[in-house]
Amino acid sequence: MSNRKGQRDAARVVRQQLARERRRKRTFWISTAAVVVLIIAGLVGWSVWSGQRSDHFTTPPGANADGTGIAAGGGPVTVDVYEDFQCPVCKQFEQTTGVTLAQLVADNKAKVVYHPVAYLNRFSTTEYSTRSSAASGCAAAGGKFRDYAKALFDQQPPEGSAGLPDDQLIDIGVGVGLDRGSFGGCVKDKTYRTWVEHVTDEASRSNVTGTPTVLVNGQPLADRSPQGLTSAVAAAG
Repeated sequence: MSNRKGQRDAARVVRQQLARERRRKRTFWISTAAVVVLIIAGLVGWSVWSGQRSDHFTTPPGANADGTGIAAGGGPVTVDVYEDFQCPVCKQFEQTTGVTLAQLVADNKAKVVYHPVAYLNRFSTTEYSTRSSAASGCAAAGGKFRDYAKALFDQQPPEGSAGLPDDQLIDIGVGVGLDRGSFGGCVKDKTYRTWVEHVTDEASRSNVTGTPTVLVNGQPLADRSPQGLTSAVAAAG
């Protein structure tokens, strides 16, 4: 009798263990499925947000076909210039090579596409990179992109500062011949802020990791001197 009772007890213990194991597996798979659903939902949400962030933007006049920069000229060689108005090395590049770029455009040797990106917002307390680049879009709308960009570099604030206030950005525009009413309204309305986000996002997707970055027909330019740029354009033409 006691032997049969022991066998029944042992069988009950086994059944209980099997039941616990089934419950554990069921809980595991339910939890796993829930995690997978959350991950998929998160990826879908991020994809939608990312697409909306980059795809819904206002493009200024003079932009290239994909809206990633302001184009000048129509020469056979394309020169892409990625610049941040808060970048000290970009300022040096503008001062040393800006005239050469303008001459290549004037001589119909190159089409130059300027991509004003906002990579250095972290070095400003007011997102100056974004604000100044958006203001350059307003200048493009007034036909003064290059004049305004040069003036921004000439008056570049130090890194780590608040940057120039919007009123000063507007004053700089007026100084290069832009209308205070229309240009000022564009700056204050942040008309081209979403465009700057698009330009910056697309630059990052194109593996542009710093500024200035200069590409000649898609190839990085190692020697950014006037002579180096001229030689690279001649070789690519």
